[in-house]
This record gives sequence, C-alpha cells and structure tokens, in this order.
Amino acid sequence: MGDTPNAGTLAIAAVVAVSSFVLLVFTLVGGRKSRIDQRLETLSAGESSGPAVDPLAEFARTALPKMGSILIPEKEEERTKLRARLVHAGFYGRQAMAVFLGIKLVLIVGPPLVGAVAGIAGVVDLQTGVVLGCLCGASGLVGPSFWLDSRKAGRQKIFRRALPDALDVMVICVEGGLSLSAAIQRVASELRTAHPLLAEEMNLVQREMQLGRSPGEAIREFASRTDLEEVRQLAAVIVQAERFGASITKSLRMHADTLRNRRVMYAEEMAQKATVKLLFPTVLFILPALFIAVLGPISITLIAILDVPVADVPK
Repeated sequence: MGDTPNAGTLAIAAVVAVSSFVLLVFTLVGGRKSRIDQRLETLSAGESSGPAVDPLAEFARTALPKMGSILIPEKEEERTKLRARLVHAGFYGRQAMAVFLGIKLVLIVGPPLVGAVAGIAGVVDLQTGVVLGCLCGASGLVGPSFWLDSRKAGRQKIFRRALPDALDVMVICVEGGLSLSAAIQRVASELRTAHPLLAEEMNLVQREMQLGRSPGEAIREFASRTDLEEVRQLAAVIVQAERFGASITKSLRMHADTLRNRRVMYAEEMAQKATVKLLFPTVLFILPALFIAVLGPISITLIAILDVPVADVPK
C-alpha cells in the first residue's frame, strides 16, 4: 500500500517526460531551416563543407511526415485551411503539414501507450495508467492547435511593433535616392538585430522582387503569410502609388504615422486592461492577507478584553 503513491508519481513523470520529449522534437523540426536556405548561407559565408546534420532532427524529418500522412485531410478545403494556419505561424516548409500532424499523432497515441506499458510492467495500476494516458492524449489532441494559434498571435504582435520602425527606415532610404527594392533590402539589413523576424520576411520580399514581382505584389504575399491587416494596407498603399504615380515617400510616411498611432493606442489599451486584470489577484490574494494582518490583532485583543476562553471561540 505504501508503494502505490510512488508508483503513480513515476507513471505521471514518465508521461510528462515523453510528452516533453515529443514537444522538443517538434520545436527542433519546426525551427529547422530548409536545405536551400542552409546551402545559400553556406555559399554566402564562403564555406566549402556542408552544414552539420543533426541526427535527431534528421530522424524527425524522415519519420514524422510518414506518420502525419495518416491524418492529412482528404478535402482540399481543409488542407488549405491547415496549410494557411501553418504559414501564419511561420512554418513555410513543404512538409510542415505532415510534420505537424505527425507530432499530433504522437501526442495522441504516445501517452496511452506509455500508461499501458507502465501498467503492464507493474509500475502503476493498469487502469490508472490507461486513464492518465488517455487524459494526456486528449490534451495532445487540442494542444497543438492552441499552440499554433498562440504562435501566430505572437508573430503578429512582433510584426505590429516592428513595422513602424521599418517604414521609418524605408522612408529615409527612399528620400535619400534609393529605389523601393533597395530600400527594402536596406531595411532587412539594418533591422536584423532589433527585429530579426521582420528582417527575415523582408528578405523573402526582396527575393520575390528579384524573381520579377512588383513591390506591391511582394508585400501582398507578405500580408498573406502573416495575416496582418496593417501589411495588407501597406501593400494597398504601394500598389496605388505605383498605379497612379503618386509619391511613394508621402504614402509611406503617412502609413508609418498611422501605424505608430495604432501602436500607441494599443499600448494605452493594454495599460487600461492591466487595472482590470490586477483586480482579481488583489481580491483573491492581497485583501485576505491584509484583513488577517489588520483584524487578527484586534480580534485577539477583543477576546482578551471580554475574557472569553479560547476554546469557546467559534471557529
């Protein structure tokens, strides 16, 4: 009887360890660059040898797509929606959908199997292990989708903060005599330290422009990759300036001012929400402790004055 809690703790620790390991593999695979990008970086750096191969990432790259192919939706509309969600979250790889679904399958099937194995091995009761594994598998069913939406929201927040600074640099470059393509390239190089995520997207925009697309079309593709209304408006501003021959400098400056005002308004909105969010921890944690600290000595003094026995004091 005394070994049952220890066995249950070991089972829970095993399930959590397996789930954490799978999430680690997913993170490594999701952040892994494509072979083309690695080769381009190698050639630009002047290195003759290829990049080092990570065995764990290589195994995940080959095994997870095969597992995820089982869960790929049959309808084209569902595949398109899932592919768009992955792109919005920053996964542009050709096998991103299969890898994501493979990780989801592992998170669904893995915990019940671990729980069943732990129950058969006698580490924990079989019923307890299966129930815990099924609960963890249910969380693996919905967890990746929530994580994908959270990653998308985080990327959009980063882009909203970085876009006004990027437009300021772009306006300065255009006023200095550079073309819009050269200005975008300059933005990508100047903001690589302050805003690396936006710099990577600007590099993609620059590559699309080198392949023959106009700046407006390249920015529009950037908007479709990030699902940001601010970038769509920027693409519309550039397209209208190109179509009607308006001054691109004035258009960019006005749009930069608009984005900066939105950023200030968003900061003020978050500041106003902070007061409401602080209300709940104040009521639940701070006020009870304050009441105990203030009313506790008074209660003891009143009990002593009234000479009421402690045993008779109602609890």
